[in-house]
Amino acid sequence: MSVKSIEEVSAQVPAEDFVALEEKVYRTIELYKAAKEARATAERDVKRLREQLEEREEENESMRRELLQLRKDREDIRGRVEKMLGQMDSLTHEQAAS
Repeated sequence: MSVKSIEEVSAQVPAEDFVALEEKVYRTIELYKAAKEARATAERDVKRLREQLEEREEENESMRRELLQLRKDREDIRGRVEKMLGQMDSLTHEQAAS
């Protein structure tokens, strides 16, 4: 832009309008900075929450496996107890028959 055209624009735009525009530019810059900071904070929160979710999923899977094992163990013990009770019952019947 030439010096003459800058002078023409300066003459056409009152100083008050320029000050108002300058304030709007500075406010826009501040809003941009705040939005950028908020985005960085949100990204950190998302990362932290994803890590927590992964930990909970691992914990949940571990607990699910443990529950399945405990149920299997319970069924095994139930079968063993029923077998012992059956043997005791047969012994009782044999003694009663003698």
